[in-house]
Amino acid sequence: MAKQLTMPQLSPSMEEGRLVTWRKKEGEAIEEGEVIAEVETDKAVMDLEAFESGVLRKILVQEGERAAVNAPIAIVGSADESIENLFPGVAAVPDAAAQPSPSASPRSNQPEKAPSAQLSGISRDESGRIRASPLAKKIAREGGLPLTSLSGSGPGGRIIQRDVVQALSSRTAIAPAPPRDAPSEETRLLPLSMMREQIGARLLASKTSIPHYYLEIEIDAAPLLALRNEINDALAALPSDEKLSINDFFLKATAEAARRVPEVNVSWEGKAIRQYGAVHLALAVAVPDGLITPVIRNAQDKSLRKLAREGKELTTRARERKLKPEEYSEGTLTLSNLGMYGIESFAAIINPPQALILAVGAVTKKPVVDAKDQIVTGHRVRLVASCDHRIVDGAIGARFLQEVRGLLERPLALLL
Repeated sequence: MAKQLTMPQLSPSMEEGRLVTWRKKEGEAIEEGEVIAEVETDKAVMDLEAFESGVLRKILVQEGERAAVNAPIAIVGSADESIENLFPGVAAVPDAAAQPSPSASPRSNQPEKAPSAQLSGISRDESGRIRASPLAKKIAREGGLPLTSLSGSGPGGRIIQRDVVQALSSRTAIAPAPPRDAPSEETRLLPLSMMREQIGARLLASKTSIPHYYLEIEIDAAPLLALRNEINDALAALPSDEKLSINDFFLKATAEAARRVPEVNVSWEGKAIRQYGAVHLALAVAVPDGLITPVIRNAQDKSLRKLAREGKELTTRARERKLKPEEYSEGTLTLSNLGMYGIESFAAIINPPQALILAVGAVTKKPVVDAKDQIVTGHRVRLVASCDHRIVDGAIGARFLQEVRGLLERPLALLL
């Protein structure tokens, strides 16, 4: 019996997905468990498996289009049964970067239809005004786009930012090319990836709802560098290409310091504070279209080498957009390192519902005063802890940084 194939929820925070690739064509047989498409969520590109065997009779959401979780995206059935009664009013959201199909029929003299995300009609309030968010109104006004040409994908048909941006992008995509002698510099409206949308929403919420404060400390990195070189020399004699990076030591020190100061390993629950029994350490990883934070679970119990191997593996798969949902969710605090980019000091934004993120800068050479009051060349690193003042008081944050500094300046303790 023919059935609709719906968009599954492939990650805990996923509300919609974008069809990246259909691996099967209409009319092809599919087997239960077979990968039939690739779907982009707000975090990764994931395989979509068939829930049952049959024939892919009709694709309802094309490559580059979006669909809400549980919305129909295809029809699967036997080769000869009728499927007419399964055609829905599909509310797919065309991605702004998707181009019109070359096989599309020529334009007629009929008025152009609204994008499929705007099939719900114009929503008005009791006074007859079009329902739209203030930001959507502002962007539409600046872009010269009348709200009457749009319908919203927000609650109750409300026009939101995404509706306006997509409409402007579509209009830009079909605009006539400028004359050859026109200036090469031009302003472009770039479409948002699903990951970038999620980053914008979460960090805006974090910065506007969490009372951040910042603690900065400078550590002597010379003992750390010396120990790292010694360990890597020993590893070089082994039949492997394993090496430890400076960041591996910061991962271990952060996890151990959070174990020693569990008051930072918490989250705000409104009427209560959630105290975590384990340190699930997230590490910020830059990817081509945004940022993702894979999580090393139970980091407080893992050795330096184990943390290093797991961190490198997660980082590689994060950049390939191949992480599973459980590998980037439920972190309890985060480490962000921009030292490899030459950034000496920065303050990061807390990743909610966490209460602390530790920012690590570059190792720099500078003149310092040693124990004999002599000026010598030193190796220093600056750390900045961003804390949620609702639950991590200044003294707690300071104790945490003291533990981190003690571990890094006497790094043999990290090997125990």
